[in-house]
Amino acid sequence: MAMTLTEKILARASGRSHVDAGETVWVNVDVLLTHDVCGPPTIGIFKREFGEDARVWDKDKVVIIPDHYIFTNDKYANRNIDILRAFAADQDLPHYYDVGTDRYKGVCHTAMPEEGFTRPGDVLFGTDSHTCTAGAFGQFATGIGNTDAGFIMGAGKLWVKVPETMKFIFEGEIPPYIMAKDLILQIIGDIGVDGGTYRAMEFAGDGVMNMDMEGRMTLTNMVIEGGGKNGVVEPDETTFDYVRQRTDYDFTPMYNDPDAKYHSVRTYKSSELEPMVAKPHSPDNKATVGEVKNTKLTRAYIGSCTGGKLSDFEAAARIIKGHEVGVETYVVPATTKVRDDLRTTYYEGETLWDIFVNAGARMGEASCAACLGGPADTFGRMQGDEICISTTNRNFPGRMGSKKAQVYLASPYTVAASAITGKITDPREYLPVDSTVKQHA
Repeated sequence: MAMTLTEKILARASGRSHVDAGETVWVNVDVLLTHDVCGPPTIGIFKREFGEDARVWDKDKVVIIPDHYIFTNDKYANRNIDILRAFAADQDLPHYYDVGTDRYKGVCHTAMPEEGFTRPGDVLFGTDSHTCTAGAFGQFATGIGNTDAGFIMGAGKLWVKVPETMKFIFEGEIPPYIMAKDLILQIIGDIGVDGGTYRAMEFAGDGVMNMDMEGRMTLTNMVIEGGGKNGVVEPDETTFDYVRQRTDYDFTPMYNDPDAKYHSVRTYKSSELEPMVAKPHSPDNKATVGEVKNTKLTRAYIGSCTGGKLSDFEAAARIIKGHEVGVETYVVPATTKVRDDLRTTYYEGETLWDIFVNAGARMGEASCAACLGGPADTFGRMQGDEICISTTNRNFPGRMGSKKAQVYLASPYTVAASAITGKITDPREYLPVDSTVKQHA
């Protein structure tokens, strides 16, 4: 019987030849991810249920990446790192990326692909809702709670209900002023924050398949903002090239059967897309940039697992170069690799790092930083009744700090243009007609 890509992955992982949407199966886990916020309670549950002296089911399949509340003097946040560090040492975990060392990576959802843990056909569970980012690689990836993660640590499997699949097709070439963030904000605005509840959200069409991996990651990253269980894109040579450069792990890609059944299919004409924003205080409160143009701002923020990848900064730099920012602007690379790449990637004779510094932006350490608010001394944390435009993924009250603050979500293009003017601005007013960014050895 025909299956979707998500169904096929879960069938393989459960040792079955076939599964149906709605069926519940035991799924063998390829990778378990956790971080400094959810790692300590996960460890506590693991020890409580399996014993103080229990060993993880497979130490090569457990990845721990502190990234949320790390550059802070908060004693509780620091205690969490101590717990992770002690657990990793006791369990002899090879994939613990400790803050303050040369192994430190930054935001887990961007670091995971960099380190080769996002592989077509595999199953990844993580104690963070944006674990769904990895679905861009043709992987089943989803966020889970600490109890489920603690169970996986000891058993290496999880009882999972197979989701049905919603398909979103983008036909035709994406306009040069449109980014993946615009696509996903359009979708979430159309279906609502609960429109994809416990469903796979699959992205297809030549508009999607012509994207690089980082663009696809932006799409799958935000399916949780539409209520989705997981996001997914069929793997292709772009996927394989990226993965094979980062790991020699053997993987088996999966694809939709031609007659697979979907919950629904939505088709968009790429040429009709407009730069989008999500207005406060929900990711589905959509508007075109034109509808909110000239809204006054007090700050701009470029970073997070959604908007802190190298391609996001390349986009922002194309607009910001040669200008000074008109509001306080924060630039936070997702990972240490992205941070280093900012110093070696040139646009019109100037590094991306220097473009932002010369424009007056404030540069942060690779981390989640203000995306999740964090302790009071978190870099970029919002105060009072500020109004921010951000490349992050959520704009709930208090998400980036103050509950009085307002956050508009937008693409790096739109955030960069708005940072210059101090008000929401259409990126087409600043975007160069023809320019290139290149990586220097």
